[in-house]
Amino acid sequence: MKTNLIKRPFISGFLALVLTFSVSAQQQKPGVTEGPYKPTDEFLKQYQFPEWFCDAKFGIWAHWGPQAVPRQGDWYAKRLYQEGSAGYQYHLENYGHPSEFGYKDIIPLWKAERWDPEKLMELYKKAGAKYFVSMGTHHDNFFLWNSKLNNWNSVNMGPKKDVVGLWQKAAREQGLKFGVSEHLGASYTWFQTAHGTDKQGPKAGVPYDGANLDNQGLYHANATPDDNDWLTKNQVFQLEWYRSIKELLDNYQPDLLYSDSRMPFEDVGRTLISHFYNQDITKNNGKLEAVYTCKQPSGGWWVEDLERGVKDTVSQYPWQTDTSIGDWYYRTGQKYKTSTEVIQMLVDIVSKNGNLLINVVQTPEGDLEPDMLQILEEIGIWTSANGEGIYGSRPWKIYGEKPADKPVNKLGRFDENFGFSSKDIRFTAQGNTLYAFCLGKPETDILIKSLAKSSKLTSRAIASVSMIGSKEKLSWKQSADALMIKKPLSMPAWQVIGFKIDFKK
Repeated sequence: MKTNLIKRPFISGFLALVLTFSVSAQQQKPGVTEGPYKPTDEFLKQYQFPEWFCDAKFGIWAHWGPQAVPRQGDWYAKRLYQEGSAGYQYHLENYGHPSEFGYKDIIPLWKAERWDPEKLMELYKKAGAKYFVSMGTHHDNFFLWNSKLNNWNSVNMGPKKDVVGLWQKAAREQGLKFGVSEHLGASYTWFQTAHGTDKQGPKAGVPYDGANLDNQGLYHANATPDDNDWLTKNQVFQLEWYRSIKELLDNYQPDLLYSDSRMPFEDVGRTLISHFYNQDITKNNGKLEAVYTCKQPSGGWWVEDLERGVKDTVSQYPWQTDTSIGDWYYRTGQKYKTSTEVIQMLVDIVSKNGNLLINVVQTPEGDLEPDMLQILEEIGIWTSANGEGIYGSRPWKIYGEKPADKPVNKLGRFDENFGFSSKDIRFTAQGNTLYAFCLGKPETDILIKSLAKSSKLTSRAIASVSMIGSKEKLSWKQSADALMIKKPLSMPAWQVIGFKIDFKK
């Protein structure tokens, strides 16, 4: 993704004036928080990544809302208006034509009657999560917080609960850092399908319910034909985004804010980020602990996020993968990642200086299916036994080793890099201790070439080798060609095996 950040001393006078007027016009909200961060590149590039995020490594996300109701997976609010799509056909057969029964009519069906945030947060902490992220609003423009700016929110409709607030309360009770995700920036163009009509058939030319002016609080106003990129170019929409996400930040003061886009809207986005940082500095008595993450290369200014993807080497800056155990929203018959696949991803990402944020798929009612509960339990067993090599760790000189015959791929977004074996080794480090993880259960002796006596990666001899989570005394030898660890006699139940390696001082 091309980065378009232009250094400037201050935001443009006109836009600053518009922002000031727009913010002050919202009498129920305070102005932009004053502080050391100004909405300029010169200030944003001074950002320092907080230790809590660098130590946390593993977060869980609730990518959950009324789009789960039809049990058809992600983007249902858009696809029901796309004539000929599977979502449109399902909606037609089960709810009716979108000119008569649209997404606005799906929202009241979301009751979340089995949602127990306290119980779920206990499960997430037990699974090893160190931070939790709540959906704030998806592209459907439905707010999951008690908003005074948007009547289409979860307190007024659907479950009639402050979803963000209840998630936050549960997270803090469990000692987890709390974040919110905003997908609103893309909503203005994404949701334009609701303003359309069928092109053929008996309802050809009949406007969908998004064309009704009474519904534009949900579906937005019409965008111009040339406003069709992921992020809108309409400044009125941009300022609406600013006020809305500022309200979310002001109401909950989260530790992390995620944007489902590059940094939105240039100076408007800079203003929001600086407000977020200054607000956090005030909250934390002069120390900046906030994390902003978006889908744009970091340069050290924020945490870069890769959707369903990983980096192919150690990153200079902390980063994050966001992904889901299954579909982004509940879908009947979906296949979940196994606990082993999640653990493999976690170790691979951590070895490259990243964090894993994974969506745990909830039913529309708000609970978890039995197989999801089993996956979480298995992840928790592994993190409990192997966490010393994950939490608080830092990358080593290289991320690891891979089989000689494994193809070389340039990784990035939408490539989760499965297909690991015991010959895929990943390293993490804490002080004088190195951890080496086999991403598959070894069936033979383990050879780690990076730790050979002849390796240029370390000049120190190895003092001890042990298997994490086991008291078995291992047989090992450091030769000129490799560190050889004899296959342990008793292997743990999990597939990703960790070894603790200490060096002579």
